[in-house]
Amino acid sequence: MPAAASTALPSPADRLTQGPVLPVMLSLAVPNMVAMVSAAAVSIAETAYVGALGRDPLAAMAVVFPFVMLMQTVSGGAMGGAISAAVSRALGADRNDAARSLALHAAVIGLAGGLIFLAVFLLFGPALYRMLGAHDAVLQQALLYSNVLFVGAPLTWLNNSLLSVVRGSGNIRFSALLMVGATTIQVLLGAGLGLGLGPLPRWGMAGVALGQVIAAASATLVLLWYLRSPLPRVQLAWRGMALQRESFMQILRVGLLASLSPVQNVLTVLVLTGLIARLGVDALAGYGIGARLEFLLIPLSFGIGVTLVPMIGMAIGRGDIARARRVAWTGGLLAAAVVGTIGLAACLWPQAWAGLFTDQPGVLAQAETYLRWAGPGFAFYGLGITLYFASQGAGRVLGPVLGATMRLAVIAIGGALLAHSEAPAWAYFALVSVAMLAYGLFNAAALARTDWRAAAAPHKADT
Repeated sequence: MPAAASTALPSPADRLTQGPVLPVMLSLAVPNMVAMVSAAAVSIAETAYVGALGRDPLAAMAVVFPFVMLMQTVSGGAMGGAISAAVSRALGADRNDAARSLALHAAVIGLAGGLIFLAVFLLFGPALYRMLGAHDAVLQQALLYSNVLFVGAPLTWLNNSLLSVVRGSGNIRFSALLMVGATTIQVLLGAGLGLGLGPLPRWGMAGVALGQVIAAASATLVLLWYLRSPLPRVQLAWRGMALQRESFMQILRVGLLASLSPVQNVLTVLVLTGLIARLGVDALAGYGIGARLEFLLIPLSFGIGVTLVPMIGMAIGRGDIARARRVAWTGGLLAAAVVGTIGLAACLWPQAWAGLFTDQPGVLAQAETYLRWAGPGFAFYGLGITLYFASQGAGRVLGPVLGATMRLAVIAIGGALLAHSEAPAWAYFALVSVAMLAYGLFNAAALARTDWRAAAAPHKADT
């Protein structure tokens, strides 16, 4: 081998497909986890400054929030993961033109998905919020927030689709830095326009939502500039690229099926919230405090999971099934260890977290009870989420979707039995842990039993 070749630095793609799995994964996952946690922290910050607007706006945000999370997880997680997987598999197979074509199709899917969410929530939002108990002043505040937010849905979807193209090309750091910048803009403008800080007008809930829309618009403009420049490995070309049914289907076959998982996750939260609400204000408030920690831990798994998608996708594209599966198991165990350690700490010292939010004895006691019972299940939830993304990288998501179905069934059926027997709050909190355990183990079993060899054929359907 010539001396020059032996000292040449590996390209980013070579690191993803040939470098040692764990070091490469950590180098990509750490900045990504920081970005994901910063995005999750925005929700806590928003809760603080919306709370300053009063009780009605705070209740209104709680009503709209599940649907905001649904939009983010479908566009960024389910469909976004499918986009990253399709792009990375094309690059792994050295089909660079196909990757560029997929970038254009991803942008079209993002715009279409955003327009669908805009239409649904402008037309049916009021009815949905009434079903969740919003009336009078709370409903009015919910609509002020929702109407502005979902008018910006096409920008949110397009932003997440283009971010997924960048991730699929292996440039995780750029997408992470952009997310941190966007969340900073969202917090500053959301608080400023909501509360009327400094020279900014006080627009209340509409201002809070506008901060998020402006942040998404800013990130989208940066992504459009970047993907149209010579810098990225996959560029976005408007001309010379024809829209093709097969390119759409490479993304949609995986993305539509994967979207069932976040839908089921939202249903799980709604069912569980309804069950615990029957136990009184202390139990519901305590559950809410405990679930905030769970909400912060999910992005850690998400940050590892979206890192796996290009690593697995490129390995699949090259036909290296053994490496793809090694990446999947390494990422799953890493997420289980990180999230599980935090869950174990919360189980052993629950007052350290619960005491940050309340000093009311009844609420504090329920929050600590939730963490003691649910904390041990966090490791399995982190495992399940990460293996969901790993399966997207291979284009084989049926198993993890069924895992989310199992989790929902455990909560719904187990919760109904507990309600019938008038069980105490701790039993519901233990059920949360059982459901997480079932989800993680089911996804691990599905991965072990799913054959990824067919996914290595670059022109086969990605189902």
